[in-house]
Amino acid sequence: MSPLLDQITADLDRLAALEPSRFPFVSLYLDLQPDQHGRDHFDAFVRKELGERLRTFEVGGTERASLDADCEKIRRFLDGIDPAANGLALFACSGRDFFEGLQLPAPIAENRLCISDRPHLYPLARLIDEYPRFAVLRADTHVSRIFVVAVNAIEHRRQMEGPKTKRHKMGGWSQARYQRHVENYHRQHVKEVVEALGQIVRADRIASIVIAGDEVVVPMVKAALPKDLADRVVDIIRVDEYASERELLTATLEAMREKDRQTDRERVEALIDAYRAGGLAVAGVEATRRALAQGQVDELLIAASTRTIKPGEEAPVRTSGPAVAPTPEERVADELVSEARRTAAGVRFIEAPSLMAPIGGAGAFLRFRL
Repeated sequence: MSPLLDQITADLDRLAALEPSRFPFVSLYLDLQPDQHGRDHFDAFVRKELGERLRTFEVGGTERASLDADCEKIRRFLDGIDPAANGLALFACSGRDFFEGLQLPAPIAENRLCISDRPHLYPLARLIDEYPRFAVLRADTHVSRIFVVAVNAIEHRRQMEGPKTKRHKMGGWSQARYQRHVENYHRQHVKEVVEALGQIVRADRIASIVIAGDEVVVPMVKAALPKDLADRVVDIIRVDEYASERELLTATLEAMREKDRQTDRERVEALIDAYRAGGLAVAGVEATRRALAQGQVDELLIAASTRTIKPGEEAPVRTSGPAVAPTPEERVADELVSEARRTAAGVRFIEAPSLMAPIGGAGAFLRFRL
């Protein structure tokens, strides 16, 4: 895995394992992308929101002292933000000696500050799902490139060149022989590229591949792909030969999201069918919570919008301090995602609210029934 994704995943698991704290735990998500005038706006948000939240804690108390220390650390951290970062996920609790700031190439949908007894993890888990790791093969008969993409960035790349071929004016059998000679060079190049792709897919444990190429090279690539690689191909797209890496990344991310939209529906329908048949599935927040607590869940399906989630009667409530955030729906989402991470269950976010609304925003495929 890429170092950045390794770090994000490890931090998510570390945060998910934390028990509720008597000290306020700060979760800060920031959109760091500049506006059309090249200006950042997160500074004003942080100053305003931190100031307003601080006033809700008693001066001189242990909670306020911890939060004061957090605010100072956050301000110092923000002064050193990398201008290339598009998003920030930051978690702080001085009372527990915890501070972690993740500068991200992926954007954050909106600025959000939550102060609670535990970290607000739902947006970070969703970001991993929204910007997954995948491979891109930009195929050409002469120069081909393989990219590994994670968290909205090209993590590493490999370029492979085949032998150069020139056009010759000749006719008859000579022209035919030369054309076969050229095609053999091209096929050999494609074969070597596909072998390299297989090595990268196995080494980086990549589940999805997007291929970009023209009408000449794509049939050669398809013919050379072994079944295990062919089964991972999400889409084959056309990209201008002069397109930049950023343009290529944008196009391939859209291909990945279109595939997700298709498979989201299939996955939810399979869950509901299994639930109706009394199979290895549960639907609704309460049933999903119970299954997670007993280690039964193989894959959690949860709505990408917390507004779709119905907390239920057993929704967790804040037991101490000002109830400034998050909402009951967000706390339920945090609880489900955290428990899934703790029990090595997969987590899939379903983008279309209409798909998850009939089951209250959450459901799960089970490993076993008790």
